[in-house]
Amino acid sequence: MNHTALQVLLLALVVLPLLGSVAALLPAPPGLRGRGPEQAVLRHGVTVTGAVLAVAIALTAGFDHDRPARMQAQTDVSWIPALDIRIHLGVDGVSLPLLVLTALLTFLCALYGYFNPPAGGSPKAFVSLLLLLEGGTLASFAVLDLMLFFLAFEMVLIPMYFLIHRWGGAERERAAWRFILYTLLGSVVMLLGLLLVGLKGGTFDMVALASDNGSGLSHTTQLIAALAIITGLAVKAPMWPLHSWLPDAHTAAPTVGSVLLAGVLLKMGTYGLVRIVLPMTPDGAHTYAPYLAAFAVIGILYGSLACLALARSGAKGDLKRLIAYSSVGHMGFVLLGIATLTPTGVNGALFANIAHGLITGLLFFLVGALKDRTGTTDLDQLSGSSGAALYGRAPRLGGLLAFGAVASLGLPGLAGFWGEMLAMFGAFEPAEGLSRPAFLTFMALAGFGTLLTAAYMLIVVRRVCMGDHPAEPGQHPAEPGARPALADVRGHEAAAWSPLVALTVLTGLWPAALLGLSDPAVQQLLAGGK
Repeated sequence: MNHTALQVLLLALVVLPLLGSVAALLPAPPGLRGRGPEQAVLRHGVTVTGAVLAVAIALTAGFDHDRPARMQAQTDVSWIPALDIRIHLGVDGVSLPLLVLTALLTFLCALYGYFNPPAGGSPKAFVSLLLLLEGGTLASFAVLDLMLFFLAFEMVLIPMYFLIHRWGGAERERAAWRFILYTLLGSVVMLLGLLLVGLKGGTFDMVALASDNGSGLSHTTQLIAALAIITGLAVKAPMWPLHSWLPDAHTAAPTVGSVLLAGVLLKMGTYGLVRIVLPMTPDGAHTYAPYLAAFAVIGILYGSLACLALARSGAKGDLKRLIAYSSVGHMGFVLLGIATLTPTGVNGALFANIAHGLITGLLFFLVGALKDRTGTTDLDQLSGSSGAALYGRAPRLGGLLAFGAVASLGLPGLAGFWGEMLAMFGAFEPAEGLSRPAFLTFMALAGFGTLLTAAYMLIVVRRVCMGDHPAEPGQHPAEPGARPALADVRGHEAAAWSPLVALTVLTGLWPAALLGLSDPAVQQLLAGGK
């Protein structure tokens, strides 16, 4: 595909959701209203997100897979000449998988929302916010100007705040406020670092700054800038101890909000580390790498231990909250991979990003469906002789939950395995100048974290899918007299979840599909974009 066609596709990918967000607020044309205006706007959301996904697939098909390190489909026009801020877009092997993941998850959320309309607010506002969130996220992965990156990074905060605040569950106001305050504070700190890099480096162009490899910045400038940018991005990642907004936000958010928060928004922080910190402030990245790795490993262990505490009987643990804490652990592997400063580790981090988006997105979909059927996500209520017992009452739903759990614990052959393994391989042989004994310790602790992950995930499967206690004597959970049946997987749910299952298996069995894209681009970024 020629350069102009790719340019148009990338521009359409960013602009379409923003135009669709505005159009969702307008009255529906009479011929498109269907059963009413509410159905029309929900259908509009499915149509626009479907078109964006089609554009992302076309962009992937036209992408030059033989040269994934080269920035392709670039658009570079002056926007604010006085500040040398440009509308600069482009895509390479690092950003392309994230663009496709964002388009896919948003389409599946819109499809799910069409059949499960959100209660408690205007469908127009819901669809508009969903599309605005998609546009901001896609722009974050596509822009190549530091100030545009900051603006796109900020754009997603407001729609996610309102999705939690207006359509969330219990404690939604507190959760929404914590989300916005934590992430805004992190963004302010990050902005200072971005300004320092841009002003001292003489440009805000991310490609030019990556090519310079920090040569235009003094050692002290790199240290200060890297600290500010890492801190801001770590809030969104989320890195321990800056993660405390996440469990509340996930627990309170509606199903669609939880899927996008885990599947897409968390990736913006780690993407920024790879795209900005590693190539632009290499001295700062090298200095802070051991601390980043230490916090990452603490996050892995902390998240797993928190999940074990929530999973035990009698703890009144919330299943959504448990999966939120599991995200802290899984994203810890991403941060550990980045902290090794090696191609192996960074490739593992990028792979784990995609795997986490697929698997945790599926898990939040399943928990949302479970809450719709049982009215609760309390593990104590979902287990026991009167609990969910999904294997007997809704076997396909139970099978999918078990699949999501074993994928999340990193079973070989599924997507969750490769990213964590490569991150630990990177820690086994970190970049030159980093303490190998320290990183070997981090690797061992991260490996122990995988055992804890397996423990709490299998406990969840046992309690929710099997129940903690047997049925009454003479009865089997599958017998009609034992427990009332639950609705099994419905057609629209199967349509929304099947792509995630298929991609989890496909990327697990064929990791070269992702690694072949990311590795040349990562090699170039670590070499300073040369």
